[in-house]
Amino acid sequence: MEERKSPSGKQQTGKRNAATRPTTTGGSDAPAAKTNVRPHGSGAPMREAETAENLHYEDPFEDDVEKDDIANTEQLEAEEDEDGDDGVEAGEGIDDDMEEEDKPSKRVFRPGVDSLGPDEVLDYDSSAYDMLHTLRTEWPCLSFDILVDKLGFERAQFPHTMYLVAGTQADQAQNNKIFVLKASQLHRTKNDDKDSDDEEEDADEDLDDDPIVEFQVVNHNGGINRIRSMPGHSEIVSTWADTGSVHIWNLAENIAALDAPPTQRLVPNKPPLQTFTGHASEGFAMDWSRTKEGRLLTGDCTRNIHLWELNTSTSQWGVSTSPYSAHTDSVEDLQWSPNEVEVFASCSVDKTIKIWDTRMRDRPGLSVQAHATDVNVISWNRKVHYLMLSGADDGQFSIWDLRSFKSNEPAAHFQWHKDAITSVAWHPTEESMLAVAGADNQITTWDMSLEKTEVDGDAASSSATSSTGGMQVDGAADIPPQLLFVHQGQTDIKELHWHPQIPEVIVSTAGDGFNIYKAANVGKLL
Repeated sequence: MEERKSPSGKQQTGKRNAATRPTTTGGSDAPAAKTNVRPHGSGAPMREAETAENLHYEDPFEDDVEKDDIANTEQLEAEEDEDGDDGVEAGEGIDDDMEEEDKPSKRVFRPGVDSLGPDEVLDYDSSAYDMLHTLRTEWPCLSFDILVDKLGFERAQFPHTMYLVAGTQADQAQNNKIFVLKASQLHRTKNDDKDSDDEEEDADEDLDDDPIVEFQVVNHNGGINRIRSMPGHSEIVSTWADTGSVHIWNLAENIAALDAPPTQRLVPNKPPLQTFTGHASEGFAMDWSRTKEGRLLTGDCTRNIHLWELNTSTSQWGVSTSPYSAHTDSVEDLQWSPNEVEVFASCSVDKTIKIWDTRMRDRPGLSVQAHATDVNVISWNRKVHYLMLSGADDGQFSIWDLRSFKSNEPAAHFQWHKDAITSVAWHPTEESMLAVAGADNQITTWDMSLEKTEVDGDAASSSATSSTGGMQVDGAADIPPQLLFVHQGQTDIKELHWHPQIPEVIVSTAGDGFNIYKAANVGKLL
């Protein structure tokens, strides 16, 4: 297993989750694939937020630049992405008003295939996104979760509001924190880098309004490898610490404080509801059950999985002393079945995926050799309960039909990413759609219901170059028909989540901050 150093210098055995602190100047350390480009930022570096209570995104075209552009513990800063991320999208024009002969030569950049010349930079095309915003914290957050709120489901109207909980990886154990975040006024950003006199946009979608970020913090001993909120009770949050302890917290007061203007900073020294120190080592695997309230699974790097059961009369959790331990190496991820109360899945560095019944601790019900390398992440489809998604260290991701679950025989597999898969997620409501994040600094969106037609095949074979909304795509024949969108611009991507209440919106975290985005072409296909 590959080992990396945490920011504090401590070795971490969970390879895909180690990170380093982001740079403290806007743009001096851009992603490797984006030489001389500011890291997924606006046309100018960020400026420091003016107040801790009413944090907001600054307009890069109006304000002067301050010296310090990274938020500290009392200040988060966020900005609209203007020219630092790259998306690949079919069917959107670059500039229909330009004469053909005046159009600049633009091509879609293919990570792992194309390289930049000494005088070339990647250019962000805002027409590829309906919305794209960036949020940065003092220390990188390797894990986060989206908190289900009371604002309703299927929210399509801009601007959007969302609530997040995230855990840091600081330089020293005592500097770590849980961030409870509220991001509001998330406006549409499509074409906001274009000069236009068009004033047909509705007043509630005014692109000049800056988003606002408010937050509360809770001190946390040790770096946070994984953080998850409990379904049905999003104020209950569990954290996996690199100290080897698992904590459960009640953040109801912190969440409520975000909606009580003016926001007042609560005392950060909040004790957890409960702490479990029975794991033999630190870990990353963690999942709450959606079929039985308060049920939690945690897995560590020494192959053990512990089951937590909530005692509703005492509001305390009982943790199994006898773990599930059929894996032979680190447990990397866990997923409860979306419909079977006693069934869960696990994946491991031992290259296997196992399906368990909680009543059988000595052996799993099913076990398959899933990949040729470490299996880093899995996701269970909530709409089609027999489908599972997995991602491995070699950049391959696979789809499994649990009705015919056999070693090395996935229903489908793809080798698009050029480095380890770090996060996978099925769309919460669209059964055929999924998203994949990799250590190659890409997040890809896929629709498994799409297939190459005979016409597509003939066209692809006759030409290796295709036009995508005015941009040239070399090697188009090699692009899978299921691939909808490629998001870039973040470095060291660790985790992604679809927003469960705002259709097609993805939130991702990386070593250099968060992205909140909606691809312009994805919603059109549904």
